[in-house]
Amino acid sequence: MSEAYFFGYGSLVNRNTHGYAPCHTARATGWRRTWARMADRPLAILTVVPDPDSEIDGLIAPVPPEGWALLDLREAAYLRRDALPCVSHACDGVAQLAIYAVDPVLILPPDAGHPLLLSYLDVVLQGYLREYGPAGAERFLDTTTGWATPVLDDRAQPVYPRAQTLTAEERAFVDDALVRLGARITA
Repeated sequence: MSEAYFFGYGSLVNRNTHGYAPCHTARATGWRRTWARMADRPLAILTVVPDPDSEIDGLIAPVPPEGWALLDLREAAYLRRDALPCVSHACDGVAQLAIYAVDPVLILPPDAGHPLLLSYLDVVLQGYLREYGPAGAERFLDTTTGWATPVLDDRAQPVYPRAQTLTAEERAFVDDALVRLGARITA
């Protein structure tokens, strides 16, 4: 069994988007999620930034030595950083723990020309609903910033490569959350 793990805080919380197992719920201290824009990307992405007053829920899962190259490719916009000292979990034998984060110098403020994909947000919130229930999905919303980023409704034809089908209840949760956040939905 691998002693090296990742901490997922976005789409990696949704077990349907990867084959890493077994997964364990975990919490990272000193990080905050934010929607970010990068000059070389047309869409906003979810990342983490250091914040000593924040804690975020997520999942950890083992990565076999040969699996890092594939995971690094999936997370190509991010730097793999050490998270062992800041992640709490109930898993034994974790010797290495990585978190993926965009280089802070590359993060730009949200703007209308770089929306986040609804199909991506669906995947993320589906993961939190299934791992942490509605209260945990609400914590995701509360511990994530950058909601001024517009949301591109691509549900009918998902652009996100790991898009998932939501139940009616999951879809209603996402839609209600966007209304409560005052999100600007674009087509």
